[in-house]
Amino acid sequence: GRPRSTGNHTCCRCQQLVAKIRVRWTDGSVCGVCFTQATHTYGTCPDCREHRMLPGISSATGEPICRDCAGIATELTCTRCRREAERFRAGLCMQCTLTDDLTAVLKPNEDLRLHRLIKLLTETGRPESIYTYMRPGTKARHLLEKIGNRNLALTHEAFDELPTSTAAEHLRALLIHHRMMPERGNENLARFEQWITARVASLPTDGTSHIVELFARWRHLKRIRDKAADPETNHSTAISAAKQEITEAGKLLLWLKETHDIGAEKLQQKHIDDYLSSGPSTRKHIRNFVRWLNSQPSSRTHELDTPFRKAQANPMITHMQRTELVRNCLEHQQVARSTRLAGLILLLWAHPLNKIVLLRREHLITAPDGMRLKLGATPAAVPTALTELFWQQLQNPENSNTTNAGTDWLFPGTRAGQHLHPDTLAGRLKVLGIDPQRARNATLRSLTQEVDGRTLMDLLGYSPGIIAQHASRAAAPMADYIDLKRSAPQIEENP
Repeated sequence: GRPRSTGNHTCCRCQQLVAKIRVRWTDGSVCGVCFTQATHTYGTCPDCREHRMLPGISSATGEPICRDCAGIATELTCTRCRREAERFRAGLCMQCTLTDDLTAVLKPNEDLRLHRLIKLLTETGRPESIYTYMRPGTKARHLLEKIGNRNLALTHEAFDELPTSTAAEHLRALLIHHRMMPERGNENLARFEQWITARVASLPTDGTSHIVELFARWRHLKRIRDKAADPETNHSTAISAAKQEITEAGKLLLWLKETHDIGAEKLQQKHIDDYLSSGPSTRKHIRNFVRWLNSQPSSRTHELDTPFRKAQANPMITHMQRTELVRNCLEHQQVARSTRLAGLILLLWAHPLNKIVLLRREHLITAPDGMRLKLGATPAAVPTALTELFWQQLQNPENSNTTNAGTDWLFPGTRAGQHLHPDTLAGRLKVLGIDPQRARNATLRSLTQEVDGRTLMDLLGYSPGIIAQHASRAAAPMADYIDLKRSAPQIEENP
């Protein structure tokens, strides 16, 4: 939230200097932040044994206690629903206030879907976040007003006509997740198709846009569409890579036209060599486009080629550094539980981030003999010291108190019905000092030295080529790796 404003008053609970005292209770002066925290504390009062709001503090034990036991006279009961809660406006709690505001904006009348939407938004774990989400002047408020004025139908066609915005996609995902709008298959795929249309429209019509559209639709869209039904594939990662290749293909064709005044049909190897040597490293992503051009009709007598990027180094952390990072994940309680848990899965089993975010609740198997995590064909045993952390995440994952309630993802994202994005997770792991690539390389090196290759393939879900490559780097003296290496395909990129 907002930073605390300082002043000359001291809060008896946080002991900080504040600009204003919110209330004066039996234990002293309480600031606004501590007041809100107190009125959001619920449980069983240790004195009277009643389950209710616990805003007071016991002078004997320091435990939270109820209003009556603490002698608090402040009225903290909603005048409408009679629930104990902080009064937000005109004697109403936040939930009742939000219900009134949403009803005024959405005008549900006889539309049952809008009544469901109001109920969904008001009964979240944190209605305050929804109140902030729909405050006047925001894009979300504008969208809700359009729905209320019946200028925006709850259909995909209507949402597709809106200007691209995060607010619109969040609202669409919410409506789909809670079955107020029909699903249309893979939503990432649908947005990718729209992106292709917009990207092609931005290119010149001198043949450039036509070639890029063919490459986008026949090389990438078809492949991603064929894999759309596979729940083990991270479509967001594949789509991001496809977007980069399509973008770089367009840049190559624009450079050809501007520099040599030719199109793709007259592209020669010397042009490719010149292009790669005279620009940034992102130009290497034209490789698949150039290889695709070889399959297209042309007057060229020799096939075009671009070198794949070879890793110049194998970045890795030491065993002691890896041990310290595991300790950080276990001990840094101030870091979100989901971030610490994802870090442990990376550090202990070398599971890549784009697959960690795809883990579902069903992948965590609980049984009388222990807990197992299914990463490959054979579930891996979870160490006893970590079972409590896994169990807490299974029972109460983050981002599930508001719009993403009822999700099956083990790591839910902020958008309803979707998992956490790998890039978001990578950014969060930095708080723990984890570099995903270095950590994964170090973990694979350690595992290939300790466990035979075929067992690792079953436990981790890696291909023979990746296991053989890391075993070779680790100089693992196991005969099994030789067979794996012989049958492994050539690895072009550092995994």
